[in-house]
Amino acid sequence: MPSTDVCALADKASFNRFHGGVLMWCALIIVFDGYDLAVAGIALPSIMKEYGVDATQAGFMVSSALFGMMFGNVVFGTLADRMGRKPVIAACIAIFSLFTAAAGFATDPLTFSFLRFLAGVGIGGVMPTVIAHMTEYAPQRMRSTLVTLMFSGYSLGGVLAAFLGKHLIESYGWQSVFIAAGLPVLLIPFMWFQLPESMLFLIRRRRFDELRGILARLSPGYRPQEGEQFVVPSKERAAGTPVGALFADGRGLSTLAFWLSCFLCLFMVYALSSWLTKLMSSAGYSLGSALTFVLVLNLGAMAGAIGGGWLADRFHIKHVLTAMYLMAAVSITLLGVELPKPAVFALVALAGASTIGTQIVLAAYAGQFYPASIRTTGVGMMLGVGRAGAIAAPILIGALVGMSLPLAQNFLAIGIPGAIAALSILFVNHARASTA
Repeated sequence: MPSTDVCALADKASFNRFHGGVLMWCALIIVFDGYDLAVAGIALPSIMKEYGVDATQAGFMVSSALFGMMFGNVVFGTLADRMGRKPVIAACIAIFSLFTAAAGFATDPLTFSFLRFLAGVGIGGVMPTVIAHMTEYAPQRMRSTLVTLMFSGYSLGGVLAAFLGKHLIESYGWQSVFIAAGLPVLLIPFMWFQLPESMLFLIRRRRFDELRGILARLSPGYRPQEGEQFVVPSKERAAGTPVGALFADGRGLSTLAFWLSCFLCLFMVYALSSWLTKLMSSAGYSLGSALTFVLVLNLGAMAGAIGGGWLADRFHIKHVLTAMYLMAAVSITLLGVELPKPAVFALVALAGASTIGTQIVLAAYAGQFYPASIRTTGVGMMLGVGRAGAIAAPILIGALVGMSLPLAQNFLAIGIPGAIAALSILFVNHARASTA
């Protein structure tokens, strides 16, 4: 009886229009996701002024979305491996779009924080799902490049938030950039009909006609056969519960290394995303200049993500990540030194490339490390545990800002985790990766 290995077919396929469609939809979803996440940091000075809250209270307000993201990463990541990715993606888009828009109508800090928590559930839930989806369909020879290119949409969302913030907040108030976040919900029906479902999920549900249609677009040379069986190689299957399988077959230490590296990287990412505008304002830059730094940070992140993905497809991805973490530690620490403005812009771009960009490359590595049957769970758990670093960063750095410490000490506190993360990622046992 003829059999077709769907994973091998996807691995060996040449990039075509089908892959471009998957890339476009996944990237667009991440753009919306990145916008919704960045918008609170962009509007933070205006929110603090209107609500009359101090830096520590503002840190808790920003972190409310991150608590929701932790929940969303873990719960929706596991659900997507069981229920299919398309329903999870659609639900998450609706959740983060509508509740972010609703936060623009909040009249007090508590309501704002609660709505941001709910939005965070959707923001966190969609991330591991689209990473796993792009990883499943990307040709193996360019997998890291495509996943990081897709995820660079996160930084594009941050750029969009900073751009709109710069033009809307002064004229229409901070609420305007939140209300604009509700528009992506209109695209859900189009996404539903154009984005393919996971091949492994279709095999489990015996939806073979739908699968054959996807394979014909994925690999134009594919021809259906009479009595054909669809198989998945053993390295892409994992026994036991999804979470338990993360520690099976010698993956335990690597899983812990991924979690710690993610925790430290997200600490740096959210410390900068939440407080860069405020720290630069404190250093004497105008609000417009401080928002420009956020634009530069996210543009640097896009370059770091795409460049890091390109390097990861050509060199050992673990070594690429180590170098990027070390660059983060150095560039962020130097931001606390008094330098000419062009040098500061260059350091901010490097900081974006080596923090947000590195997190994107790390997510791509995790997506390739875990077997396909637990891929969304693996990435979701890593992001969920790592999210504790994202939650801690706005609060801890907010406390430091509230203590009126020298600027150099604030940036040193943000940069040190990069050096520790560089050491942590070395403990990933690449020989256990599904793509090894």
